[in-house]
Amino acid sequence: MYVKPRCPYCQAARDSLTADGVEWEERDATTDPDWRAELMEFSKGTGMVPTIVNSGQVETVGWKGRG
Repeated sequence: MYVKPRCPYCQAARDSLTADGVEWEERDATTDPDWRAELMEFSKGTGMVPTIVNSGQVETVGWKGRG
């Protein structure tokens, strides 16, 4: 899951995934240029977070229509 600091939608995604027992790797797109580039690719240039990717496939860009 690609995130940015202080993002309320990222926190909502964390809370929901945790409640569902889903494990994930978090990548703060502001701390690593490679992660930022990946986020931009997966989000089709929008940079919208959270962007959730599973096995190279985008699951969602944003969280429940927001981000």
